[in-house]
Amino acid sequence: MTLRRCGAAERLRRVPAAPVFQAALGAAVKARRKELGLTQEQLALRGDLQQRWISNVETGKRNPSYASLRRLAVLLELTTAEMIDRAEASERNFHSDKSSQHAESPRSRGARTR
Repeated sequence: MTLRRCGAAERLRRVPAAPVFQAALGAAVKARRKELGLTQEQLALRGDLQQRWISNVETGKRNPSYASLRRLAVLLELTTAEMIDRAEASERNFHSDKSSQHAESPRSRGARTR
């Protein structure tokens, strides 16, 4: 079965590049950590992790392995699926914000810029 026949090719084109998902994952991790009222240091101590590693995940500089993602989700009192769902929601919001900014820009309304 080819990618075209099953529609996977179209879905694959809609999957963002890794850096966008890393940033969305980081935003989801940070938001959940704050929901729990934890600092990066407190989260690190909970799971025998480095505070710098958590910071790098939150800022999108680090792409955690699946095993690390599972471990991080447990520390944040989520399932791995919930963590990924939150990251994807953050990613959708990012794309939605970008498209609305583009729609509101002077260039998109036909105004001349200097």
